[in-house]
Amino acid sequence: MFALAVDPDNNQVLVAGNSQGSLLRSTNGGTTWTEVHAGGAALVTVAFDQFKAGLVVAGTRGSGALASKDDGVTWSEVSGLDGRSVRVFGFALTLTVAGTDRGVYLSQDALTWTPSGLTNTSIDALAVGAIHDPVRLVAGSDTVSTGGGIALFQSTDAGVTWAQLNAAISGTVVSKLVAGPLPPTGDVRPLIVGTNAGIFVSTDNGASFVAISGGALLPATDYTQIAFVTDHYDRFYTASDGGGSDTGGLWWTGDDGAHFTSLSPPLPSVTALAVSNDEVPILYVAMFRARDHVASMWAYRDTGAAAQGPTPTPVASGGRVSATPTPGPAPALVRLLLSSQTPYVALGVVALLVILMAVVAHLRGRRG
Repeated sequence: MFALAVDPDNNQVLVAGNSQGSLLRSTNGGTTWTEVHAGGAALVTVAFDQFKAGLVVAGTRGSGALASKDDGVTWSEVSGLDGRSVRVFGFALTLTVAGTDRGVYLSQDALTWTPSGLTNTSIDALAVGAIHDPVRLVAGSDTVSTGGGIALFQSTDAGVTWAQLNAAISGTVVSKLVAGPLPPTGDVRPLIVGTNAGIFVSTDNGASFVAISGGALLPATDYTQIAFVTDHYDRFYTASDGGGSDTGGLWWTGDDGAHFTSLSPPLPSVTALAVSNDEVPILYVAMFRARDHVASMWAYRDTGAAAQGPTPTPVASGGRVSATPTPGPAPALVRLLLSSQTPYVALGVVALLVILMAVVAHLRGRRG
């Protein structure tokens, strides 16, 4: 599950999309779920517009996008994105932006979309650096730039024109872009870039970047999830699926990336992260276990307490969580996520039983 979002006005309302093409909605923090849309294309992203109440958008792999104007209760297909893989959304005060496999698209109402540029570039990361006019956008690609290295682009006129940012950032793929809240002084938002080799921060509109991964801070792995807490420019979470290795995880910082603490997720591969818009936020985290294709979702309540190891249940009471666990994954969601793997799990159980019976029979024969 790569598509997961929490309502900025209600930390109990969640929308999730799975690889079977279903959109699911919860109004009680994930305790129970209702399927609100059934489709054929995998959902790869879902996002609430923090500036327009009730607006939610979802992107698919190869079948365009969907939009909801009633907080995710009902959905409709949008126009202008037909056949596109829509990987990421961004929001300005009067503009919705989408990153696709063929450039960046813009919309005034999230229902009708037009291309804005970079049409020959595959975009999978996007950030809105300035939400007022003139809207400033930053886009990143999952392909190597023509000059080599990271393909990172900026528009200072709401997508009318684009220029490449020559950023000194390691890696070959931009996997995540996030513009944080404004600091108490100044008018430049921190820009966080996650690549397949680390995580980097800029405080000067992309003119320069500083690595905040590697060494004793964070592992130099791929970072696919980054989320800030409300209006705290120096407090954010980052997560990684490990790029197929065991180097993934979930971390937080409260001092602008000077130090990080692991939240000790029960699985190292984090595929989606949604953070509620609260001073004491809830983190909803989707995880994946590659060896048996098990997916699960956990909830963390970040109270500011010391990190602890998680309990062996799908209701996380681990790193920086409250004593009272927040709601865990709903059985309906888990069944939908795992439905394609059920036959293989059943075969494995049967095979294990057969082996155990053979061992017991062998031991009895030896005793005789």
